[in-house]
This record gives sequence, structure tokens and C-alpha cells, in this order.
Amino acid sequence: MSFYIYGILTLPAPQNLNLEGLDRQPVQIKILDDFAVIYSEAQQERYLASRRNLLSHEKVLEEIMQAGDRYLLPVQFGLLVSSWETVSQQLIRPHQEELTQLLAKLSGCREVSVKVFWDTEAEIQGLLAEHPNLKTERDKLVGQPLSMERVIQIGQVIEQGMSDRKQGIIDVFKGTLNSIAIEVVENTPQVDTMIYNSAYLIPWEAESQFSEHVESLDRQFENRLRIRYNNFTAPYNFARLRLTTSN
Repeated sequence: MSFYIYGILTLPAPQNLNLEGLDRQPVQIKILDDFAVIYSEAQQERYLASRRNLLSHEKVLEEIMQAGDRYLLPVQFGLLVSSWETVSQQLIRPHQEELTQLLAKLSGCREVSVKVFWDTEAEIQGLLAEHPNLKTERDKLVGQPLSMERVIQIGQVIEQGMSDRKQGIIDVFKGTLNSIAIEVVENTPQVDTMIYNSAYLIPWEAESQFSEHVESLDRQFENRLRIRYNNFTAPYNFARLRLTTSN
């Protein structure tokens, strides 16, 4: 038998869990040293990072946090162990101080995230409308025998203008939201139309304030941007435990 690990808690551990994990197995708690390990019995030798499995992993952590345990350290998806002695020897004891510090940092906090999208073509048109001379030069490219040097020059000016436009939006978001957060992690945008992708570690009780600021930004930019706000997730970006064990 092997065990699938979801995360680690401080003591006292939650009682009477009524949760299903991967393969619909009951979620259980194992006390090791000064920590509580969240696990379920593994039904596979290896779990693929499918959407279903990832959501099941995340759901376990979120439901435990929503039930009131806000001292939770999420473990990277896919960690399987064959014995609890392995967990103690290779995960808990060598990293006890680190685990304690991470759990203290996450105490009473939640992770939220903001992803910002724009319409690239609409932004180009907005840029040209604000700079009529640039639009005139761009329009000359159509059906005119311009030199390659001139074509490149106009393209570079438009590219720089779009970059400045994007950075201006990002600076507004940072100026509005970062002061509420304890810590901020800026992630790489996932698609071309995404211009900002950031995670925030905030005090649990500050979410309503943070949400109001996000709504204010949405109103400020009217229909120019599409904002995707996730108001609750396990704090992966700030203290995910990236460890492996040898079965």
C-alpha cells in the first residue's frame, strides 16, 4: 500500500474529516512528529496531472482551509510514499525548521490571484487614435513603396507604444493591490492576450477589501480589460513544498 500526500498542517489536527480525495478515497490525517499529514490511500502507482486529478487535489486543500484550518502547507501534486517512516526520515525531520517557518508565514492567510487580459487589436487602434501622426505613417505602409528601414522603424515605434501602454496598466494594478498583500508573486502570462498574471498572499480577513479594489479597477478601465479574479486557493505560489521521497 502507498499513500498520496496533499499537504501538511500544524497541530491540533482537524477531526472527523468527511472528504474524498483522488480515486474517491477518504481523506485522512496522519500525525508525524509535530505535524499532521493530509493523505488518502493511493490506488495507482503514479497519478497523471490530468484536469480531474489536479482539481481533486486542489479541492481537498481548499475544503480543509474553508472548514477553518488556515495553517496549511500544500504539497506539490503527485507525491506518493510507501511508508510513514519514509515521510518522517526524508520529509519531516530534515525540513522541520523550514516547515515550521513556512506554516507560520501562511498562518491566517489565503492566496488570491488576478489575471488581466486585453484586446490587442483594440489597443493598437487606441494607440493610433492617441497619436495621429503615427497612424498617418502606419497608413502609408499600405500600397506605398517605403524602404524596409522605414517599415521597421514604424513597427518599432508601435511596439514601444504598446509596451508603454501595457506597463501603464500594470503599474495601476500594482499601485492599487500590492499594498494590501503580505507578499506578491508575478507569474508569466499564459497567453498573448494576458498582460498581467499575479498571485497575492493576503490576510484572510482582507479578502473583501481586496475584492473591492479589483472591482474598482474593473470600473476604472470600463470594458477595456477582462479581469479574472480567483478569491481563494491554497497558497501554492508562496510556500509550495517541492520535495520528493524515495519509496
